[in-house]
Amino acid sequence: MKLISALLDLLFPPKCAFCSRPIVRGELLVCPDCGRDLPRTGSMCRVTGDYFICCVAPLFYKDKVRESLLRYKFAARRIYADTYARLMLEGVLREFDGAFDMLTWIPVSRKRLRRRGYDQARLLSEALGGLLGVEAVPLLEKIRDTAAQSKMGSAEKRRANISGAYRVLDPELVADKRILLIDDIITTGATMSECAKTLLLAGADKVMGAALARRRD
Repeated sequence: MKLISALLDLLFPPKCAFCSRPIVRGELLVCPDCGRDLPRTGSMCRVTGDYFICCVAPLFYKDKVRESLLRYKFAARRIYADTYARLMLEGVLREFDGAFDMLTWIPVSRKRLRRRGYDQARLLSEALGGLLGVEAVPLLEKIRDTAAQSKMGSAEKRRANISGAYRVLDPELVADKRILLIDDIITTGATMSECAKTLLLAGADKVMGAALARRRD
């Protein structure tokens, strides 16, 4: 196995998830330079919004982080999910260790899933769940294909765009549960708020969130 891994590294060297430079294989696909220079949120890791307690994100959505997430979502760089999850793990443990019963994600629509071939938030949720020892469970379905939130502009337009777009798959499953909701990016919090509201209306006790990156206000 070590020989096969070495041959694969020679033919297809692993690359940094943030700058795409070849790196030595390790737990994280992050080169030393990016490891030092990524725009970390630090004390600004918490994002608040309607219906969810807060969302924690280790990085700001800018520069190399933005470019990396665009590759992850639109250029099939699924391998990044494990690296993203490891970057998210510390904040989740610090803020929410023992505070949630279930782990789930904000799903894409069926139309977008067919076009893309995968759900980036699901991959991230499953990777994070593996690190936490918690199974990622599908709780939500997107029942209406909406325009991209990034094209909506104001917070009001984002809320209107996403209103009523999700439903709970099994209300009995979420009843009285504390749920950790995963997404790749949180900007205004409109999407996470809508999903949290949907879960709460179905009987969930409380909802908290985690993402890789947040917008810098």
